Amino acid sequence: MGAITGTRLRSTHFASCRVGKPSGGRGNALRTDIAAATPRPGQRRSASACVFAGTRVDARSATVSAVLAKLSVRQFSLLSIAVFAAILPHLSRLPWSLTLLLPALLCARWWQRRWRPTPVSALLKLPLALLIVALTLMQYGNVFGREPGSALACGMLVLKLVESETTRDARAAVLFAAFVLMSALLFAQSLFYTAFLMLVLILLLAVLRQLQVQPANSTAPWRPQLIHYLRDAGLSLLAGAPLALCAFLLIPRFTSPLWGAPNDGDSARTGLSDRMSPGDISNLLNDDSPAFRVGFTGEAPAPAKRYWRGPVLWNFDGRAWTRPEWADTAAQVTITNSGATIDYDVTQEPSLQRWMLALDVPIEVPADATRFADLTVSGRHRDSTNPRRYHLRSVLDYVLQPELSATERRRALQLPRGFNPRSVALAQQLRAAHPDDDVAVVREVLQRFRSDYSYTQAPPELGRESVDEFLFDTRAGFCEHYSSAFTFLMRAAGIPARVVTGYQGGYFSNVGRYLLVRQSDAHAWSEVWLPQRGWVRIDPTAEVSPSRIELGATATRGGDRESWYHPEWIASLRNQFDLANRWWNEAVVQFNALRQGGLLQPFGIEHADYAQLAWVLSGCISVILAGMTLWTLRRSRGAEDALDRSYALLCSKLARAGVKRAASEGPRDFCARAAASLPESATAIRALAQRYVNLRYAHALCDSAELHLFDRAVHALRVSKRKP
Repeated sequence: MGAITGTRLRSTHFASCRVGKPSGGRGNALRTDIAAATPRPGQRRSASACVFAGTRVDARSATVSAVLAKLSVRQFSLLSIAVFAAILPHLSRLPWSLTLLLPALLCARWWQRRWRPTPVSALLKLPLALLIVALTLMQYGNVFGREPGSALACGMLVLKLVESETTRDARAAVLFAAFVLMSALLFAQSLFYTAFLMLVLILLLAVLRQLQVQPANSTAPWRPQLIHYLRDAGLSLLAGAPLALCAFLLIPRFTSPLWGAPNDGDSARTGLSDRMSPGDISNLLNDDSPAFRVGFTGEAPAPAKRYWRGPVLWNFDGRAWTRPEWADTAAQVTITNSGATIDYDVTQEPSLQRWMLALDVPIEVPADATRFADLTVSGRHRDSTNPRRYHLRSVLDYVLQPELSATERRRALQLPRGFNPRSVALAQQLRAAHPDDDVAVVREVLQRFRSDYSYTQAPPELGRESVDEFLFDTRAGFCEHYSSAFTFLMRAAGIPARVVTGYQGGYFSNVGRYLLVRQSDAHAWSEVWLPQRGWVRIDPTAEVSPSRIELGATATRGGDRESWYHPEWIASLRNQFDLANRWWNEAVVQFNALRQGGLLQPFGIEHADYAQLAWVLSGCISVILAGMTLWTLRRSRGAEDALDRSYALLCSKLARAGVKRAASEGPRDFCARAAASLPESATAIRALAQRYVNLRYAHALCDSAELHLFDRAVHALRVSKRKP
């Protein structure tokens, strides 16, 4: 279609009319108008024919004027919404100074453009640019890398909006916004996050569509137009899906997964750390995001046996339990297995920690991992960007380290001096009552917890004597309070003990046949060393709140605080939908070079190299493009122009009313005659004629929203048969 933009239509007669090739020149109605514009010998030209034929257009100057056209208030408002949507995924990671500055600057620019539509002075734009660069340097120290680069890009995008005045500026801003939007995938690749970015991308494409076909001075209703632009943008994105799929599968990639990027920031979740103090685990208890997923070779263990071992904590300074450096030593550990082994695969979400969660206790670990003497498993390489997948083997019934060395005993009995005197006195009292019976001491402490204590995820704050205040004053807490106090009492009574942190429970999906463990399933328990029995797991929380172990962490939330995911049906729905998240992680996020190399195995190629992938990619793209071309050509030959269909319907309605269109009549002449013959519908007929002429001849591209409104108006037209 030829480019005829900015055309002025004139309704005057011309002494001579030159007919060029117009835009939108396909369809029966247009061919009739061209025929009407070329008179036969002795035939007078109609007014509507001269409207079209008398229009001379300089295509080049018209295109330039359209590109440099000033944005209307409606166009600028839509552009502002698109820019804000593009920076929205980044706001939570930006420094607080930019998080406050950029939205405020965007709102101020929108207000200024709406009420005082004058260009912003360079004396203001230059200091703003320097300010954004300075804030980025103050936060990150440089402007290179993933996080500083994205922060600077967000700032420059808002500055681009500040200087946007014309259609050309708006198009550049939209393209830049698409780049900023896609850079958010360097930080997160979950299914919901990616779906949100795709919705924003549809909005950006809709803005481009609006800038392409909608004149700045349009007064048409904006809501149906925006709906049509969004629909067209979604269809455009869908049309590109086959090519995108080919590129995703066949473009040669390196060993990193799809969105691999240098790790230059703390963008992943913290996860379990090697330190536990009052309140640390509560941060995880309020986080309901997935921590890891487990697929079992056989049957999954019972809920009460789903203890996932993380870092083991040895040292206590009166306030916090920590893992010392000496614990990171690999050593042989005596494990006597008295039950069946369990094989399973773990897919762990990105984390800033090196710990690899294992079902208590692990007996075999991956080759790229280390199992320390306390059975803590650690990965040798950290990757806070991509999920980690590994295979383990564990046993649930065991005897762990029945012999304890003098060094380990001393470390497992160490307590700080001058802390928690009341707890020390209680432990000594229990030891005096049972001088040679460690099991009786353990039993009596657990009985004390069962009878006088309660479980809560919102406990009172504790001071310096944290164990004393918990045991004798508040008597309410969650797993870290009970494991800390129990381990302290055991050591004070002369029983070796240590704190183990990790996760407990999880939701088993019967459809996907895997176990989902969330951050809210974080847990802490104790291990005590008993003669001939070795290290024995003791979970004091199970004595206070058995439902926490049998039913999971969500069973303990109802009495403390209401969460949006607390209702059982919502929690069940979210757990079931996690099957889609698991598929997304395995099929998309973790699609790496190794899996790509095996794509051609069904065709006899064990491991495809880059050349083979390139040939297959070229072939697939050629087939897709050829199929689209044939479909488009076949559809264009068999389908009538949509605008002509609506105009033909109008002509048919008027013909049934007794006003039939002559072959030489243009739309204005015909509708003027119909309005004169049907005075009760004259206003509607004239309005439809004007809208048709504007849609057909005034723009290079027919606005889909205006076309839809015209079609609705034609269908809504009701005319009565002309009286003879």
